Amino acid sequence: MAVRLIARLDVKGPNLVKGIHLEGLRALGRPGEFARHYYEQGIDELVYMDAVASLYGRNSLLEIVKRTASEIFVPLCVGGGLRSLDDIHDVLRAGADKVALNTRAIAEPEFIRAAAQRFGSSTIVVSIQAKQRRDGSYECFTDSGRQATGREVLAWAKTAESLGAGELIATAIDREGTGQGYDLELTKLLAESLSIPVIACGGAGSPDDVADALLKGRADAVCVAGLLHYGTLRDAEGLSEPEGTGTGHRAELKYRSGIEGSSIAAIKARLAERGVEVRR
Repeated sequence: MAVRLIARLDVKGPNLVKGIHLEGLRALGRPGEFARHYYEQGIDELVYMDAVASLYGRNSLLEIVKRTASEIFVPLCVGGGLRSLDDIHDVLRAGADKVALNTRAIAEPEFIRAAAQRFGSSTIVVSIQAKQRRDGSYECFTDSGRQATGREVLAWAKTAESLGAGELIATAIDREGTGQGYDLELTKLLAESLSIPVIACGGAGSPDDVADALLKGRADAVCVAGLLHYGTLRDAEGLSEPEGTGTGHRAELKYRSGIEGSSIAAIKARLAERGVEVRR
């Protein structure tokens, strides 16, 4: 089957944001404008993450999700601050196709089973924020990588699968936002141990990094954020400035990231060159 290229959009208030190691968030622009651009350029799916949901204990993306779902017709996953079945219901009713669960799922694993039974396994994605320990194993974190849980990643991933999760997003915190490539060891460990799809997330700095996650890491799909966002800032026309930043803010960001940026077309072309079947 053709692999999926997924754009990840982290949102804080009205703005699309990007950081390094899930911290130091910088406002890039209006998330809806980036989502539309990616849709028009041929993205396969979108993931919206509320970057500050842990601060407030709730997801605040409903209006953004409603607007996006009315204009963009690719699968949409939403995560961050979803603590109850009613929260999931509200996000799905707003137009999301899937939800990503982390904090509540780790605190109460049976929540995954309850959500899968009510909404279907294909709707429930478990999000894992992973850091490598000194002994080489990986630990799950919550709260944008700030809160250690003591849970070993592979054991938790297997538990999540057994409880009904339909997919897994694995974010390597140490790679996220660095442009140094995905954590292929983590991705391969999960992909070869689970029967559900594994989505690699965190670290893409070039189209070849995306191909490596699929070919060497054995991922079923890849999330791309900064690689696309900075390419969009460089190439797209007519983007609005982020709210509350003033004119010229976006121009500053073009050289701060350390990531040159790319496009969906360039990534898919490179994947095809390396023998990866992509959706056209």
